[in-house]
Amino acid sequence: MSWRRLRGAIARAAAMQGPRPVVLSGPSGAGKSTLLKKLLKDYENIFGFSVSHTTRQPRPGEVNGKDYHFVTREEMQKEIDAGEFIEHAEFSGNMYGTSKGAVQAVQAQNQICVLDIDIQGVKNIKRTDLNPIYISVQPPSIDILEKRLRDRKTETEESLLKRLTAARVDLELSKEPGLFDLVIINDDLEKAYSELKEILLEEIEKTQESRKS
Repeated sequence: MSWRRLRGAIARAAAMQGPRPVVLSGPSGAGKSTLLKKLLKDYENIFGFSVSHTTRQPRPGEVNGKDYHFVTREEMQKEIDAGEFIEHAEFSGNMYGTSKGAVQAVQAQNQICVLDIDIQGVKNIKRTDLNPIYISVQPPSIDILEKRLRDRKTETEESLLKRLTAARVDLELSKEPGLFDLVIINDDLEKAYSELKEILLEEIEKTQESRKS
């Protein structure tokens, strides 16, 4: 290995020694966003979100580098081939993914990086050296999930059925032993939040302490 590549490897290893990232997974409607909002309110500036890459066109109002890193398919594929992505997937003809650099940018701010990732992304991350805390947030049942999604009144019947089908697959795949450090069954918001805080407390306290020093 050349000195330049060795220096790069050392720099990457050092960057990954920041606060452990958190991988949050679970079907839409399980309550991930609600739990995250509570966490961000109670621990301001402790958590940060990595900015994903995508090959799709920006929507009105979206800002490059803030909402997404908007790149060409060629650019993204080149970085994937170089091993610069933690996870990536393709939806509706567009590529989406999380780069190592995006996570390191959050860690460089001495923040705990939160990754909201689907089950396939979780399995991809397992093959990396990221070493996050893996948490799955799940509904008590598919029936309750369906009620929550219907109560939102944001779904067409077609998109709702797609989400429920995806949720069934997600819940089945998440049963794999050792995939998650914690599975939260979100049937009581305060109880679920208490479980989430408990597993993250050590990293939160370490981050708070390192800021004092």
